[in-house]
Amino acid sequence: MAEYSWPRRGTTSLIDTEQTRIDGVAKASGAAKYSCDINPKGTLVARAMGCPHAHCKIKSIDISLAKDVPGVVLVSPAKAIGDEIQWQGDIIAYVAAETEGAAAEGVAAITVEYEMLDVFVDDQHLAAAEAADRTGKPLSNVQLVNEPGDDEDEEAFEEAEIQRLLEASDVVVEGNYGINVITHMCMEPHGSTCEWNGDQLTAHLSTQNVSGTAGQFADPLGITASDVTVHCDFIGGGFGSKFAADSWGVACAELARQTGRPVRLMLDRDIELKTAGNRPSGFIKVKIGADKNGVVQVWDSQQWGTSGASGGGVSQGVVPYVFDPENRRRTATSIATNAGPQRAWRAPNHPQAAAITHTAYDDVAAALGIDSYDVFLRNLDSVSNDKADVYRAQMERAAELMQWKSKWHAHGKGEKKGSVVTGLGMGIHTWGGGGHNSTCRITIHPDGGVETALGSQDLGTGTRTVIGIVVAETFGLPLDAVNVKIGSSSYPASGPSGGSTTVAGVSESNRRAAQDALAQLNELVAAKLGVGAADLVAKEGRIQASGDASKSLSWKEACALLGMTPLEVNGEFRRGEPSSLSSSQVAGVQMAEVAVDLDTGIVKPLKFVAVQDMGLIINRKTAASQIYGAVIMGIAYSIFEERIMDLQTGAFLNAELADYRLPRLGDIGEIVVDLWEPDSEYERGVVGLGEPPVISPGAAISNAVANATGVRVPVLPLTPQRVLDALGSA
Repeated sequence: MAEYSWPRRGTTSLIDTEQTRIDGVAKASGAAKYSCDINPKGTLVARAMGCPHAHCKIKSIDISLAKDVPGVVLVSPAKAIGDEIQWQGDIIAYVAAETEGAAAEGVAAITVEYEMLDVFVDDQHLAAAEAADRTGKPLSNVQLVNEPGDDEDEEAFEEAEIQRLLEASDVVVEGNYGINVITHMCMEPHGSTCEWNGDQLTAHLSTQNVSGTAGQFADPLGITASDVTVHCDFIGGGFGSKFAADSWGVACAELARQTGRPVRLMLDRDIELKTAGNRPSGFIKVKIGADKNGVVQVWDSQQWGTSGASGGGVSQGVVPYVFDPENRRRTATSIATNAGPQRAWRAPNHPQAAAITHTAYDDVAAALGIDSYDVFLRNLDSVSNDKADVYRAQMERAAELMQWKSKWHAHGKGEKKGSVVTGLGMGIHTWGGGGHNSTCRITIHPDGGVETALGSQDLGTGTRTVIGIVVAETFGLPLDAVNVKIGSSSYPASGPSGGSTTVAGVSESNRRAAQDALAQLNELVAAKLGVGAADLVAKEGRIQASGDASKSLSWKEACALLGMTPLEVNGEFRRGEPSSLSSSQVAGVQMAEVAVDLDTGIVKPLKFVAVQDMGLIINRKTAASQIYGAVIMGIAYSIFEERIMDLQTGAFLNAELADYRLPRLGDIGEIVVDLWEPDSEYERGVVGLGEPPVISPGAAISNAVANATGVRVPVLPLTPQRVLDALGSA
């Protein structure tokens, strides 16, 4: 068995360099096939019917007219009489037809009678939720340096101690902050194309979880996971919402089984946005007591929010975010609303927590009239991880890239050019990112061909390319010499793409398998060359004795020693086991410069700096791309993106591409990405990157607007109306 390790820094030919995605041409040319592009002969088109009401009971369903629509093959109710609907868009029925038009006409012909029930969707106002009896039991957590005496009432002591600490502070800031619900808004909606061969199901599923969804199909269909193959070569976005087969995936398979034909069912955009997952809201009322230098002494907060009909909201465990003062009290209340359910959204809880924590810290700086940078810097000794020194160095680097010291001005005191003012803001973040469970199978063929197979998936982040780089680097081959096979549950199981765990997980399994395979191949080469196997190195398409290039074989010559049988080696990694190839925990600092038009309320990003560490970088090009994409998503939820609900009817008013506002190219500004690499060697190995850079933009941009205007716009996104309202009430 080989000793698993990465090459020494500076000796690599592929790892830690910029490599173009191996599937880039297929995507750019349209040759890449997504779930909705799979079109077996005889495929039927299915469409879902969503409930038009946010809260009701079904009194009757009549599908007779739908069945008579020309081209309709099957109508299948998804709900029964008496079922209670908790949000608009919940699926009532499915129609499978020969064409899109026939399926749409069939859905329109279904008649449903509803009993209307009371609707509540106002998650921003805790008092309104309490009056409507829509709140859960508040959850509290208190941490104090001083403790009550044995005979003291704990709750009374905590209240008195919090008030004492606030009164002893040099400055007390009280504020309300919030961040609204957004949806996943995947460019490729949820769905699948399902086809049967006898009792064997193939589900071409848009999924982040290739290896883990076969059983989710099997159980409700009355078959075993061995009867199901899940296939996903390409996916048009997931962001945490596509881990499951989902009820519509199972429905697609059932429609295919009943009709005896392949069926394609992709959710329409409005149902996609209403029912396929969202990121919970978070609102907070907080008091902070700080000393004259801005070091927070006490934090006292009440927060609330919603995850939809089940209640929920932002976890209290991440508030206050990153900073963890010695004295704090936090209470969280969940609100149940008649709205679609939450699903994990890129760094669950963290973007909301950053937005409602670091805005409050920035307001401490404003109250004291000191630089926000200094307040963040002085509070680093209280961070909840061990990254204080990393944050200090990253802040210094970010400030240099932003030219913070020369641009900064006191809140609301910047130069006004016409009606436009500019400002700076910042935020910091943390994430875990340890690798997930992963197994792979590497095959070296006697003719020199190399392939690796594992049931992973590429969300568009470049996973295929990363896998190819790891294997090719180990074997000393060019990237195009490795055939990377992913996207099928028939391959060895690998974990779902969530929690920024994929690259670390697949790098672990593939590096291990490749090093083991090379060790076995080296034994054959060593015997041929008359040298020790430990003295052999693989590079530039050859296996040769270290320091003696005359004793070498080409890669193909070496592989020919295998004889007639390919060499197959499995690699395995289990999350949490000790390893020198991967680790966890990263830190990041982000700074934003914005311009605000005081007449129109329009916020425009001018420059955004993202300093991010991730351990060993496998592919510098796709690593930077991940951060660019995350910052753009952050700009989206900070300025443009939100779910807009009608408070009377519970209707999701902007559930279409034309209405769900996202930034365009001119809305982004300059983005500066800095890949933070303090280690002289690859000491930590690979750590996840996908989620951390999306956390801080909300805080950084909100703080930049407050610095520009001198007024806190309390709730994200910072739409022109909210900016003008805040200016008007200041």
